[in-house]
Amino acid sequence: HCVQGSEGAVFHKTLNVNAAQLVVRKGFRTEIDSYSAFFENDHTTVTGLHGYLTSRSVKSITLVGLALDFCVYYSAMDARKLGYDVTVESHACRAIDLDGSLDAALTQMKSAGVVLK
Repeated sequence: HCVQGSEGAVFHKTLNVNAAQLVVRKGFRTEIDSYSAFFENDHTTVTGLHGYLTSRSVKSITLVGLALDFCVYYSAMDARKLGYDVTVESHACRAIDLDGSLDAALTQMKSAGVVLK
């Protein structure tokens, strides 16, 4: 959660990114909001993550991050729709919880078969 091109958008200087094979960039189009790591909010524009995971035969994923009831939620739901087994490590997430959005997201993820830890 930062402004593209700002210092806040830069990886921390002590983060070792040498082993990274892919950086997914989302939310940089001003006309389309973005929550999911798989699709922009138009549900058509892909981020490339699904293609990357498919090319490596990945079948299950674990999600963590901000915000549990928005970005993590939409990523988990899209991943399930795409056929992945999905686990969300809740202890490594934080929610916004806007007007009950956290409870709604947790309920919907459970219903979709997302494993919540």
